[in-house]
Amino acid sequence: MNLVKNMGYEISPDSFLIKKGEKRSFKSRLVYLLKHTYSASMLLSGLALFIALLAILLDIPESAILSVFIIGIAAGTYRPALTGWYTLRTLHELDMNALMVIAVIGATVIGEYQEALAVVFLFSLGNFLQVYTFDKTRNSIRTLMDLSPREALVRRNGREYRIPVTDLEIGDLIIIAPGETIAADGLVVSGSSTVNQAAITGESVPVFKEPHSEVFAGTINQYGSLEIKVTREYKNTTLQRIITMVEQAQSERAPSQQLIDRFARYYTPTVIVLAIMVAIVPPLFINQPWHHWIYMALAVLLVACPCALVISTPVSIVSAIGNAARQGVLIKGGSHLEELGSLSVIAFDKTGTLTEGKLEVVDVISLSDISVDKLLSIAAGIENRSEHPLANAIIRKAKSEAISIPPVSDFQAVPGKGANGIINVQRYHIGNLRYFDSLNLDARDHMEQIASLQNEGKTLVLIGDQYKIIGIITLMDNLRPDITETTAALRKAGIKQMVMLTGDNCQVAATIANNSGLDSYYAELLPDDKLKVIEQLLADHRVAMVGDGINDAPALSRATIGIAMGTAGTDVALETADIALMSDDLSRLPFAIRLSRQTLRIIKQNIAFSLLFKAAILLMIIPGLLTMWLAVIGDVGTSILVTLNGMRLLRKT
Repeated sequence: MNLVKNMGYEISPDSFLIKKGEKRSFKSRLVYLLKHTYSASMLLSGLALFIALLAILLDIPESAILSVFIIGIAAGTYRPALTGWYTLRTLHELDMNALMVIAVIGATVIGEYQEALAVVFLFSLGNFLQVYTFDKTRNSIRTLMDLSPREALVRRNGREYRIPVTDLEIGDLIIIAPGETIAADGLVVSGSSTVNQAAITGESVPVFKEPHSEVFAGTINQYGSLEIKVTREYKNTTLQRIITMVEQAQSERAPSQQLIDRFARYYTPTVIVLAIMVAIVPPLFINQPWHHWIYMALAVLLVACPCALVISTPVSIVSAIGNAARQGVLIKGGSHLEELGSLSVIAFDKTGTLTEGKLEVVDVISLSDISVDKLLSIAAGIENRSEHPLANAIIRKAKSEAISIPPVSDFQAVPGKGANGIINVQRYHIGNLRYFDSLNLDARDHMEQIASLQNEGKTLVLIGDQYKIIGIITLMDNLRPDITETTAALRKAGIKQMVMLTGDNCQVAATIANNSGLDSYYAELLPDDKLKVIEQLLADHRVAMVGDGINDAPALSRATIGIAMGTAGTDVALETADIALMSDDLSRLPFAIRLSRQTLRIIKQNIAFSLLFKAAILLMIIPGLLTMWLAVIGDVGTSILVTLNGMRLLRKT
């Protein structure tokens, strides 16, 4: 707080950038910026400059309006002087404010009042324009904030009344009319409707909601009335967490920005040494006039300031992250955004990533005298104690066939392989081939049938008792319908290799990989095996791992970039993933990679343009054409141009 005040600024809770729920017109935005930025400096110095120019046109002697020059210079230099003095006094690196104040004081001392006043005005104008243009890059945050309504219609104790959304409690029942914005994360209790979730997940097509469906704050109910049970407090809604994370991501310094900051730390003192040499070398060694070369040295201070260089990276990062957030891609910081553009290999989990993640039982095959219904009953009984996706599919099948699910005792899970338990004093096993190999239950008599089923792309679950294999259940998980288009788009975006990591068998993995357009696959992997594959790939490549954000956590965290799928409302994935695709839409990934690579291109363009443009203006010292006002125009103009170039990233790519 004191640091900000010492530098000549104020802190107000009514921040223009973060004020929630208020939309401003261009006029009101302009009025606010005039009130809260360099407006006083700009207006007073501008008025003084206008009077000075008018006096020149009317042939009024400069001495007669000297007080106008002094007032304008003093008014325009006040705030930069505070900031510049603080950097000098606390031994912080010199910034543009310090260099500008030194140049203005020098110009005043040598009697160049008009130049000093022009520098002050142009500097204030440039800062105002930079604040205004940079502010527009933060629109994504304001847009997200505007999504959340201020009040909600709640039903408590049989009464309905409106309360602020900040007062909602977990368990409250809120009523959402057609066309209204949903006020909190929750579960639909009654009613059905389609909900536009584009703001949270980036999905362009509304999603049908019915009882037990999850909904998110900030999404729009379209045609039916919904009663929703609140499951998260206002501050913990998916929307609020996204806003917080995007703000943190936009403020994080990317590697390229850190490099530029380190460069600027040494660059500025070098500029001061250069300016001193320009001031003293020509007069001392080639008998040039002191007045002229001191003036040139002051102009060097202004034109060589690294403002455009320093701002070139953050404005690009902020714009790109804001754009991605609007498209349902949450990028957790500038470093991850830059890393995304350097990827050459992507590893995919299978279930729920390449496939739809909705396993369905296809075949129940008895290999003994046990009936199909009894086989399914045994399988459902054991799987009823498991949380594996295969288990859920088997239980759904049993319930749909109205088959009873027996109680199980002494249940034992074998991670990555299967499970077993006792049903009616008989122990039964269910799992994959590796599990039955470890039990020494021979499957050789059934291998031809097993291979045939696997070649059809089916996932197999074997069922056995203590002595033999008694049945097979096959399941299918359909590929995402747009997976081949997505992998083709990833290749076009520059990805060289795509692989699949799965715990499934080789035949199923081969079918899925071939039909998905992948280069290779690794099958029958345990979680630790997936981590080892990622480490092998990292030896030669920069690798992204794409999964559900909860399973395969070691591989996701070890990869260069961990990308979580379908994380809207998923606390763990939102907190741990480097990048989160808020919907189950893998097609967002090529967009994110293109955005990252365009960001890196624009950052390089801005840096190159900043350095080359300033070098061109500095060369004007040689013929003696460099002036202070031209130096300021060059610095301010460069800053605004790199800002506008970075703002191109606000548009979808």
